[in-house]
Amino acid sequence: MTLLNDLDLRQLEAFSAVISAGSVTAAAKALNRSQPAVSRLIQELEQSLGYPLFIRNGPRIHPSEQALQLHQYVQKALLSLQQIRLRAQEIADQQHRPLSIAATPALAAGLLPQALARLSLTNRVQILSESAEQTAHAVITAEADLGLCSLPLEHHAVDVHWIGQSPCVVALAEDDALTQHDTLSLSQLAGRRLIAPWSPQRLRGRYEKALKKVKAPLLETIETNSSANILGCVRAGLGVAILEPVTAWGMPLAGVAIRPLQEAIPYYFGVITPQGRQLSRATLALIEALASAAADLLPGFVQLPGSEHHRVMRSINQD
Repeated sequence: MTLLNDLDLRQLEAFSAVISAGSVTAAAKALNRSQPAVSRLIQELEQSLGYPLFIRNGPRIHPSEQALQLHQYVQKALLSLQQIRLRAQEIADQQHRPLSIAATPALAAGLLPQALARLSLTNRVQILSESAEQTAHAVITAEADLGLCSLPLEHHAVDVHWIGQSPCVVALAEDDALTQHDTLSLSQLAGRRLIAPWSPQRLRGRYEKALKKVKAPLLETIETNSSANILGCVRAGLGVAILEPVTAWGMPLAGVAIRPLQEAIPYYFGVITPQGRQLSRATLALIEALASAAADLLPGFVQLPGSEHHRVMRSINQD
């Protein structure tokens, strides 16, 4: 197999373009190259790697399993190189660097736009929607100027500016009989199918403990890694959801009713930046705008200082 320094950037760009476009012809157009040139680059990359990247069936090609695994890393590498090109050009042109924000999907869609709308933006803005772990990593490596992430945030390489707390809610189909109630208890959900996030390490683990305390077993679960998917399943009548409040109030979906939960199951999220980094005026303004937007958006919102993180985590783990 080839050494890393033998890899050709043009080959990687051609490989990524064929995966994204679905054919050599479409990739060639996207890259402004000839079809034979793209085919040759793919063949050379396959020879260097020592395994086929595409399965040929006449004029059609399909990515191999190895190609799909490799693509996620190639795509990230090419994106990083593109960022280097942009930063280099901005330095040459003495332009303002963009404000880069990493956030979990719920916070990126439900809260962040409302905070940005409160600012007089002069910088370009880049939003990276990632998992909680990837969001923290983007901040630690300074790929992002600021991160919005659910707790826990036990990383020594980040500064936690503040922690937001807001109660979870119940999401039901609009025609569900339970919507006649202004608030709902966990016991009223007994026997229903639960639409749930699949990670037990964060919110799901906490409300499963609460369900056990009130002896309110729910039926088999539909699991997903997206709050938007949860709302879609609820709207289709597939079950009910105990939902974090940012998606519930920040991205209301027609056909879904939201009801406060009588039991206190708080959702915690934090605003983080790379540790020890001097923050731009745009970043500082966004930190304040996020707190203001959260207070307006989320019922029962409480803003805690970042120093409360360990106390909050002890409280969560004791529940």
